[in-house]
Amino acid sequence: MTIIIDPQNSGISGNMFIGALVDLGADKERIIEITEKISKDFGGVKTTIEKVSKNGISSYYSNIEVLDKENPNNHAIEYCTLVEKIDNLKNILPVEVIEKSKEVFKEIANAESKVHGKSIQEIHFHEVGAADAVCDVIGTIYGLYLLDGLDEEIIGLPISVGGGRVETSHGIVSIPAPATLEILKGLKFKGGPVDSELATPTGTALYKVLCTKYLDFIDSVEIINTGYGAGSKDFNHPNVLRILKTKSQNKINNAKTSVNVLETNIDHLSGEELGYLYDILLDAGARDVIMIPIFMKKNRPGQLIQVICKNEYVEDLIEILFKHTQTLGIRISPKIHRGTAKREFVKLPLMIEDKKFEVTFKIGYYNNKLISKRAEYEDKKYIANNTGLSINEVDELCNIIIRDYLLENKTK
Repeated sequence: MTIIIDPQNSGISGNMFIGALVDLGADKERIIEITEKISKDFGGVKTTIEKVSKNGISSYYSNIEVLDKENPNNHAIEYCTLVEKIDNLKNILPVEVIEKSKEVFKEIANAESKVHGKSIQEIHFHEVGAADAVCDVIGTIYGLYLLDGLDEEIIGLPISVGGGRVETSHGIVSIPAPATLEILKGLKFKGGPVDSELATPTGTALYKVLCTKYLDFIDSVEIINTGYGAGSKDFNHPNVLRILKTKSQNKINNAKTSVNVLETNIDHLSGEELGYLYDILLDAGARDVIMIPIFMKKNRPGQLIQVICKNEYVEDLIEILFKHTQTLGIRISPKIHRGTAKREFVKLPLMIEDKKFEVTFKIGYYNNKLISKRAEYEDKKYIANNTGLSINEVDELCNIIIRDYLLENKTK
């Protein structure tokens, strides 16, 4: 399966995403239940998703009404606090939904950080981060999860962003708003077709994080289904986001994405400086940072620093490497194809004496063959701390329950 997100007609927002996914077949009642449940710590919401017509186009409109607008977590919440609260939803949401949701808010926080000239830890969300934005982000990703779409190829077409000016918590600004414009870096977009904001920071961040590929036009495809999500405004054109489900164009069932690898050799930074560099590279959009001990000229010990990133982050990460390492050269290996195994997450109960624990396992498949089955480290650490067992002993117990689970499901 390949999913195509088409925001060419009327832009993109979180609630349009949810509506289109419901129209595509995601379970409306489960999305309503999840969004209302996860929002309790942010003031609570009432979610309605209903069929509407936008200039003759049948679509679904998702409306999220905040119940306690004075809740402190509904106003100017700090990025770090928001991430912590999303992590605390592990008893409600699948792990992959939580991790992908955090990626979206990190994208927004990075944009706000650039616009306001502050570190990501200092960022407070004003336009986003409140109950409705949390529900839009998690509701969208959960909807994709219900459609088994998180591990599939997702193609994005160019975004219509609208035009004119919009009022924000920082005053009246041009469209696209500064944070939205920052998120749009590396993406294709166009102004119009109306004097209004069509692309929100939340919708744009979802698009950027979820898409594995961007195209100007749809390739030759075979359509399975089409979904339309309605926006709140009414124009002379259908204010809808279109999402297409098509037959996969890949011959294998493993998503392929392109990444860049940046490399430089360093022999003069302290351990503290390397640790700081590691953190700011990840905050700036690196997918992974690797530091390998090496010997350089004249037998000097040093580090090979490798930064793996998507194309749109290359320039920013190169600037950070030059600024914080004083290196005189950076090697760039552009657009390396990365084969990605299909992953699924399973939560299983583990009884130790009279205590019951829950362990999340990450299971990997390649060409429909099992290649890995690992328990999440944070769960093993929690169990070890609360039982007095060593990590190795906990790991042995985890291996037993995951083997039993896989054998049981193999025979079904």
